[in-house]
Amino acid sequence: MFEGLRFQHWHPARDDDGIVVLTLDRAGSAVNALSRAVLDELSEIVERLSFEPPKGLVVRSGKPVGFIAGADLKEFAGYEAKGGVLDALENGQRVFQRLARLPCPTVAAIHGYCMGGGTELSLACRYRVASRDASTRIGLPEVKLGIFPGWGGSARLPRLIGAPAALELMLTGRTASAENAKAIGLVDALASPDLLVETAKDMIRHPRARPLAQRAKAWATNLWPTRQVLAPILVKQTAAKVRKDQYPAPFALIETWRRGGSGITQRLKLEARAVAKLATTSTARNLIRVFFLQERLKGLAGGAEHGIRHVHVVGAGVMGGDIAAWCALRGFDVTLQDREMKFVQPALDRARELFTKKLKTPERIEPALARLKADVDGNGIPSADLAIEAIYENPEAKEALYRATEAKLKADALLATNTSSIPLDELRKAVAVPARFLGLHYFNPVALMPLVEIVRHDQLDAANEKRALAFCKAIDKLPVPVKGTPGFLVNRILMPYMLEAARAYSEGVPGPVIDKAAKKFGMPMGPIELLDTVGLDVAASVGKELGPFLGLEIPPGLAELVAGGKRGKKDGEGFYKWQDGKPQKPEVDPNYTAPDDLEDRLILPFVNEAVACLHDRIVDDADLLDAGVIFGTGFAPFRGGPIQYVRDTGIDVLKAKLETLAAKYGERFGPRPGWDDAELKGT
Repeated sequence: MFEGLRFQHWHPARDDDGIVVLTLDRAGSAVNALSRAVLDELSEIVERLSFEPPKGLVVRSGKPVGFIAGADLKEFAGYEAKGGVLDALENGQRVFQRLARLPCPTVAAIHGYCMGGGTELSLACRYRVASRDASTRIGLPEVKLGIFPGWGGSARLPRLIGAPAALELMLTGRTASAENAKAIGLVDALASPDLLVETAKDMIRHPRARPLAQRAKAWATNLWPTRQVLAPILVKQTAAKVRKDQYPAPFALIETWRRGGSGITQRLKLEARAVAKLATTSTARNLIRVFFLQERLKGLAGGAEHGIRHVHVVGAGVMGGDIAAWCALRGFDVTLQDREMKFVQPALDRARELFTKKLKTPERIEPALARLKADVDGNGIPSADLAIEAIYENPEAKEALYRATEAKLKADALLATNTSSIPLDELRKAVAVPARFLGLHYFNPVALMPLVEIVRHDQLDAANEKRALAFCKAIDKLPVPVKGTPGFLVNRILMPYMLEAARAYSEGVPGPVIDKAAKKFGMPMGPIELLDTVGLDVAASVGKELGPFLGLEIPPGLAELVAGGKRGKKDGEGFYKWQDGKPQKPEVDPNYTAPDDLEDRLILPFVNEAVACLHDRIVDDADLLDAGVIFGTGFAPFRGGPIQYVRDTGIDVLKAKLETLAAKYGERFGPRPGWDDAELKGT
């Protein structure tokens, strides 16, 4: 059948039973991504199989780490730039349709990640078998890129597992474990990794019908009347989470499904046209850019080895305890030190909650708990490969700790601080070997915030910075190297934003109104709620540290709340009262009208300081700045980061707005250095 033919990416092999095993091993790539060349080869192979049908076809991966990661996004971005997205979508649909129409049983054998186009390819097969392995995750995350599945995923999945389950997967972009995929009917069988292909072949030898209940649900939930009733409900639920003008993709997906009839040809046509239209939006362009920024952060370590097995954390408060727990969760041996066991025990209790949530089963939870040990006396310091200081923000206390700790450390161990604002050029003076001293600044809550700032100083050894970058990758965090000046990157940019919100609050603007204005811009959380979440004491402390540097004053009322024991979420009261971890926001007088310039008052100080950070070379370039701010603050991802926002909106437009605000409210709004820099303009 394939005699004399050689393929670059696909490798077909026919066994004695007449079953063809088709292995994808994309040449020159560590992962399988579906490029045009990969699809063209698949098209040729499927065409040959249609002329000489085998007994069956098994599609598998030749990569050890996963099935198919999805479409080649670099290539996709090129299609968008050239206006060829619709052609690329229709081509992929044609290839998968030919696969779906093969007159023989077809099975996708899935091990590891199976995302986007990989899942769509598997949906074009008659059956799916997944490995019963923790690494196996199946999903259609395209909504996170500002589009939705465009190679038949939205046309096929609702008819396979029923509309409610299918739309939930596609609207959230979440991934399903192998067990979950089996439970909802996305895969037909599970197998151990070593028996995966054999199980797939067995399905070809003994074809089976899908359970009647699954088929009935898929049929009933896709009837025309059902779609007309369910679609508005889904729109309402989605609108409660995101705005249509900011994130149009989920709304377009619902509408495409609502309109789609019983014929696959019509559904594919609707799908391709809708996705092609979404691909031209600024949201899709910026979200795809954010994806590449994330990949850049993941790759900053290059091939460096961290050489770290044992982490010692000093300070068992919320930050230190949660850093220790996260490191243990990710497989490191961790010792946690504080003055007394009563300070360490709450951290151990929180760690157990984290491990239970993440690891689920006792056989996985118990080893993680065993890796995290209380160490009041600091006996773990001599064997530690990395020591992290996470005590309160007091330079003298930190420096005394470094002197005591460093004397016991191994010669090749790293010494790090989790300080959120103190310049490292000052702190490193207390360290005997400053080349191994650096900042590892995590964000609260540690388990949710993906960013870690790798804080530099003038005597940090470049090789040790690489070790720190590699360590962050090992604990599944996104690192961004930053200069060790006050506030570094994220807190320096956040502080003007949060202090201006507190000032507006002191002037009588209700907290919910302030938060609503920021969320309307696209921030994930309003600044008043954010202040309460971070802790008013922390905000006041960082503000005091950064205020002179940034020319800002602490607004009235903030210090008084802290002095009165109202530090925010952790005390149950700050700007808001908190109950069960949620803010109880007061009702706003319906006759109250927010100031017209409130959004600008909040957002422009944020953007202004981002421009100044770029000017001061706090990070190496504009892309790293946008990445750090998005993953460190949640800055509206659909806007692509503050620098991208400046470029899209117009430098002159925003600079003029700042000058107007400065004339009205004071010099704190004056344009910071950097608005005339070539790098800001992208030149």
